[in-house]
Amino acid sequence: MIFNWFRKKNDNYPEFYLEYLEHFKKKPKGLIEETRFVAFDTETTGFDKKNDRVLSIGAVSFAGKSIPVSNSFELYIHQDIFRPETVKIHGLMKNGNNVKVSEIEAIKAFLEYIKNSVLIAHHANFDKNMMNEMMMRNGLGKLKNNFIDTGILFKKSKHKIYQDTLKKHYSLDDLCKELNVPKVDRHTASGDALITAMVFLKILSRLDKRKHLKWGYLLRG
Repeated sequence: MIFNWFRKKNDNYPEFYLEYLEHFKKKPKGLIEETRFVAFDTETTGFDKKNDRVLSIGAVSFAGKSIPVSNSFELYIHQDIFRPETVKIHGLMKNGNNVKVSEIEAIKAFLEYIKNSVLIAHHANFDKNMMNEMMMRNGLGKLKNNFIDTGILFKKSKHKIYQDTLKKHYSLDDLCKELNVPKVDRHTASGDALITAMVFLKILSRLDKRKHLKWGYLLRG
């Protein structure tokens, strides 16, 4: 009944966004080991959420301790804004050979893929803000998923003896080096999503050994 009222109140939203919201009616599984996680990454034209654009989205979904690459997600988005100086980082040309979709098509596919999964990203606020801005630009609400930032989680997972030497920010390269994670396809959305997923599982293993593997610990910023 409540959701029917919500649908009537928000009937300007497209059906796919309402279906996405409906997933959050379901009570998530309590066990971390049984939870579906989605690690994702965006490649963008820059760092300004208002004036820059998402060029590509990559993601992998997993539950438990293995990452089935067959469940990966990758798409490229038509560029209405192009900054040549960023090509050396992400390698995406304005008129490259990748098949591209519109922003609204990209959002629809991404929401169908993630559903109500817990999202994981490195420096998650950036990717979250870029996605939310794209969604609002297309007349939608924001992402409703819980987020885990591997950068923050890594800092919390370090033993207390290291507290005095902690950096303010750890790059994904820093985490790969310390956790012995191979940097496969670094600086592509799909490659960085896979690396983020591997980093996350390594951190979970570290937390499990210290008896810190609890939802409150994972989701607390």
